Amino acid sequence: QVQLVESGGGLVQPGGSLRLSCAASGFTFSNYPMSWYRQAPGKERELVAHIVAAGGNINYADSVKGRFTISRDNARNTVYLQMNSLKPEDTAVYYCRGRDYRDGRWYDYWGQGTQVTVSS
Repeated sequence: QVQLVESGGGLVQPGGSLRLSCAASGFTFSNYPMSWYRQAPGKERELVAHIVAAGGNINYADSVKGRFTISRDNARNTVYLQMNSLKPEDTAVYYCRGRDYRDGRWYDYWGQGTQVTVSS
């Protein structure tokens, strides 16, 4: 059974930092890309950052470039999102997404989400 478990969210003041973690199990984590998404109240879920299996190719949403860093530890089956210089508009529920290819098709997996609130 595939599981993605996020942690590390919380309340932080503007300008502060948080580090999110997503622990994966139930699929061959090291073979597949991982992503972080977020969803603010009343808005659609949006891609924040994406990292390929080997970690060499990384993409970010324009709104977080230079402030957020995605990384992965394939030995620990974990993907991270380091968030610096946080702004109130970063407030959202953050989700990690994984996927694998089995039986001729792709499967998508989502964590339960972790709340990030940026407020003074």
